Amino acid sequence: MARRLSLRTRIYVPLGALVLVALVGALVTVWYTVRLQTMVTELLERDVAALTAAEELAGALVAQKGFATYYFLTGDAVWLKRLDERSREFEAQLETTRQNPTMPQGRSLLNEIEAEYVRYAAERGQVLELYASGKRQAGANLHWDVRDRFNRIYSLCQEYKELHKRNIADIQERSRSRARTLAAIAWAAVPGAALMGLGLFWVLYRQVLEPLRRLAAGVAQAEGDRLAEVHPSRDEVSDLTDRVRGLITDVDTVHMQLRESREVLAQSEKLAVVGKLAAGVAHSIRNPLTSVKMRLYTLQRTLHLDDAQKEDFEVISEEVGQIDGIVRSFLEFARPPKLVVRPVSFSDVVDSTLALLRHKLESYHVDVLVEREGRLPEVMADPEQVKEVLVNLVLNACEAMGVGGTITIAEEEGHIAPQGRVALLRVSDTGPGVPETVRGRIFEPFFTTKEEGSGLGLAIAARIMTEHGGWLHLASGQGRGATFVVGMPAKESGRWLRS
Repeated sequence: MARRLSLRTRIYVPLGALVLVALVGALVTVWYTVRLQTMVTELLERDVAALTAAEELAGALVAQKGFATYYFLTGDAVWLKRLDERSREFEAQLETTRQNPTMPQGRSLLNEIEAEYVRYAAERGQVLELYASGKRQAGANLHWDVRDRFNRIYSLCQEYKELHKRNIADIQERSRSRARTLAAIAWAAVPGAALMGLGLFWVLYRQVLEPLRRLAAGVAQAEGDRLAEVHPSRDEVSDLTDRVRGLITDVDTVHMQLRESREVLAQSEKLAVVGKLAAGVAHSIRNPLTSVKMRLYTLQRTLHLDDAQKEDFEVISEEVGQIDGIVRSFLEFARPPKLVVRPVSFSDVVDSTLALLRHKLESYHVDVLVEREGRLPEVMADPEQVKEVLVNLVLNACEAMGVGGTITIAEEEGHIAPQGRVALLRVSDTGPGVPETVRGRIFEPFFTTKEEGSGLGLAIAARIMTEHGGWLHLASGQGRGATFVVGMPAKESGRWLRS
């Protein structure tokens, strides 16, 4: 039957029972505490106060004793005055005693005390009158009867006092009885709570802790963690949590690596296709294209052309040059040339690039600003390859700005961990910038936003910098012009750093 219950139910049932026992115990304790407090309050407000008043009432009665006898012996009226004062004190104390809360039996006793005292006071007055008139024998005889009534009143006061003593004793007995009952309930609840606690512990151990320990040990063994078997963790939950988190991290890492591998595979497939295409282009297009360029050169030297014919001739030459550039880009991307590295400064590459592109920049009416505080430190690089990167960036900037605009080439030197000392070039233009939607793809092969273009320029430039141990990245977005950053570790102490 227990196996049919879910783990949650098997944990919740003993846990709920424990909570119920604790709650019932708390409620019973509170109820008994309230009851004891009520009894104590009742004891203080009624019986203790009544007992004190009864003792004071008896004392006030006893205080009147002997004054009539003293008057009989001495005949001095001072004793009568003192008797009258003690009598008024008794009456006042009797009225005060009536004001205290008491039981019906107590009120009945007070009424009887009052009635007896009235008769006692009247008879005592008769005795005093007989003494005053000289009838001393008659007064003495009546005096004995008055003493009996006095003793009767005193006995009633004592009975009233004993009544409240019994009530106090009864309340004390009831409080002790309730305390014993509460203790019995508590002792009865302890075994039940202990049994339910043991049951909960058994369920947690058998159904939660032991499976977690076995699972943690199995994960550790699967990971090759032999120490976990020799020295098991004291906290299986934390240990398993750490291992599961590690597995989740490993899964995420493997997933990311798999995605990167797919991208690399797709890129490799593209490059394989490009290689085949470039080989075909080299044999099928470039050789005839070279012949066409040679014939055009010969015709240009031998023919006498008018202005319209010269313009057509120049357009043909430019288009043939465009085709030759595209073919050369495909060949270069598919079969990159071997680097010939030597110490070179980016400052020298900037100067040679601008000299090479001077006529091109003039045709675009572009101004070039070079921000240089001093010659940049040398790097180990192939100057022709680096020049090709810079040419690509400058021509892209010209095409992005159209006619006019400014290109700024800022030369910087800094320190970047872990490369150390680096040389940087920031190539900025005043064009529209690179849209946010395509910023992540501009270095992909064959991706272009131009109507005419192979989409290989930035891809080749990025690969060249990577092969040099440097980098090329876009540093600004749309609406502020484009800024590309070219960087390489500087040559230090006869050696150069790679990223």
